Amino acid sequence: MIDEILKRAENGKKLDNEELFQLFSVNNTEDLKKLCETASNIRNKHSKTIKLTSTVHITNKCQVQPRCKYCGFAAKTSRDGYYNAFYKTDDEIRQAAKSIEEARVPRVSCSGGHGYKGKQAVHAAEIVKGETDLELLINVGADLTEESTNRLAELNTDTVCCNLESTNEAIFNNVKPGETLQDRIDVCNQVCDAGIELSSGLLLGIGESDEDRFKHLLFLNQFETLGEIPIMGFNPYKDTPMENHPACPLDIQLKMVAITRIMYPKIRITVPTPTIGPKNVEYSLNAGANNLATVIAKNYPLEVKGVGSPTYGNLEEVVSVIESLGLTPQYL
Repeated sequence: MIDEILKRAENGKKLDNEELFQLFSVNNTEDLKKLCETASNIRNKHSKTIKLTSTVHITNKCQVQPRCKYCGFAAKTSRDGYYNAFYKTDDEIRQAAKSIEEARVPRVSCSGGHGYKGKQAVHAAEIVKGETDLELLINVGADLTEESTNRLAELNTDTVCCNLESTNEAIFNNVKPGETLQDRIDVCNQVCDAGIELSSGLLLGIGESDEDRFKHLLFLNQFETLGEIPIMGFNPYKDTPMENHPACPLDIQLKMVAITRIMYPKIRITVPTPTIGPKNVEYSLNAGANNLATVIAKNYPLEVKGVGSPTYGNLEEVVSVIESLGLTPQYL
């Protein structure tokens, strides 16, 4: 049955929800390989170009209280994360953005903590869009007002990310007790209303079921400007309330990348190198991903840690993997 469903998907046939949900039952190595090959082939029919995204972490000063239980990004949350509080100066943002441009990485994600009504995001956008040719993704979660979102649109911000992480409200409330799911949904709608491409993804391994994951992927289809879905596997940070919660297994991450590709054949599927693990980039590409995030070149001037892990993807190593698979890294 799985073979027949995969054959139909690869031939461009629209699968119904029952068929799509059957893909979640894949639980052996052979079927997972077939699932990933199908997803990879679907991506390649549209494009074999792989986007690279670097990062500037604007600030780890975050006013969300209580803290998200998994977060090692905010100040004083984890000794492995950004423990000491920072707020990047204009010059630091400028130098980092220009180093990314010099390395010919085409895209930068500017991310930061909550509590600024989007002003930190707008300020970063003014620098990046005013002084470089980089594509810009802004990721400050639900910390955007209608005014700041519209200003990001005026600045030609390419993408705004607001991850829902889980649409199961009980799970969301458990791991993110200082936020509400509805606030994040509202920001996603706000981004769409402003005509900006929306990025919104899933955090895997935080207690959700396959049904939850499937409902989440279906839920995302309502957002008119959805252009990117990050697939992130949970990784525990030391000192956080979830430090002993198990990391999301790689096979679950790969299965979700592949199913997302089958459900959304043309969309940008992002795998952050910290959460997949820099050494596992090959597998995510072979599962149908086409954007690798938190890719850092040697000329990068600032300390950087992944939001989901202290590690990140080295540009040269990532490019080597992409090219070894017969794919093409996108350069500026």
